[in-house]
Amino acid sequence: MAKKIKVLIIDDSALIRGILKEIINAQKDMETVGAAPDPIVAREMIKSLNPDVLTLDVEMPKMDGLDFLEKLMRLRPMPVVMVSSLTEKSSNITLRALELGAVEFVTKPKMDISKGMQEYAQEITDKIRIAASAKIKKSASPVDPSHSADVVLPAVANRITTTEKIIIVGASTGGTEAIKEFLIRMPSDCPGILLTQHMPEAFTKSFSQRMDSLCKISVKEAEHNERILPGHAYIAPGHSHLLLKRSGANYMTELSQAAPVNRHRPSVDVLFRSAANFAGSNAIGVILTGMGKDGAIGMKEMKDAGSYNFAQDEASCVVYGMPKEAVTCGGVDEIVPLLEMTKRVLARLATMGIRANRV
Repeated sequence: MAKKIKVLIIDDSALIRGILKEIINAQKDMETVGAAPDPIVAREMIKSLNPDVLTLDVEMPKMDGLDFLEKLMRLRPMPVVMVSSLTEKSSNITLRALELGAVEFVTKPKMDISKGMQEYAQEITDKIRIAASAKIKKSASPVDPSHSADVVLPAVANRITTTEKIIIVGASTGGTEAIKEFLIRMPSDCPGILLTQHMPEAFTKSFSQRMDSLCKISVKEAEHNERILPGHAYIAPGHSHLLLKRSGANYMTELSQAAPVNRHRPSVDVLFRSAANFAGSNAIGVILTGMGKDGAIGMKEMKDAGSYNFAQDEASCVVYGMPKEAVTCGGVDEIVPLLEMTKRVLARLATMGIRANRV
């Protein structure tokens, strides 16, 4: 019989602790080994119980969840799933938790908590399984401005002259940090970028603002029917699919609240397929860390339409799911470590620009 995933719950709400315990213990492949009301109690329980995964509340008494997570990832890195409220404050804290090394997060329902948490049982248990299989790294270092593309890749950046090219990116688990690493190296004159990251509605605006504060390019949550400009990145809002379309010579955004695809809205496949339809060989596709197969079929359609596609390599992925599926489907031209991804994309764009200038 396979070994069960041992889960330690850390939450100041006795109700939430009880519900999570019930949900986890109902699964054949996991069990609750303990439940702590705060990080101080949890610290001793981690030592004695040696759990495989922690669920950690964002806001707690005695010690802030972020302070605890920062110490944990520095001294004893282990898989953590954050349990957050759907508020702007909580979304900023949760994004910081992902920067510090948390693998995933789930959001507490706003209304009937007991009923809502039961409805979220599938998501909670899925993310515990993801966390248990994820590669855990120590806390990320603060962003170093010297990593910007202007310093690292001045020659390549200067050679990008066309505005007709477009970069299309998809990610899921571990993607918030992967996207950050990708975008902070982008020069201010790069082609327009469209991104779909699996994330709830309350988090995408905060994530976009965070990226905008760190990058040389402008980053925003995508709106419906706006022109895609060079030096700008547009992130799919958590409530809608993001698609690429054309209006005359211009690339435009389109938002759709059509049914989820691969259980996701926004879906990476939806974005990639729209790029295949409207950008063809002018597109560069990038698929980053994530669980599942969303984006794999769409990336193959992009390649068939003439795009050149990159996948993050297994060693640098938190979860090598989506990139692996895209490779298996035959939609990937290059498999690249995360820290080399921007450099390789810019190099490819430079060759595309040179060919365009010769026409």
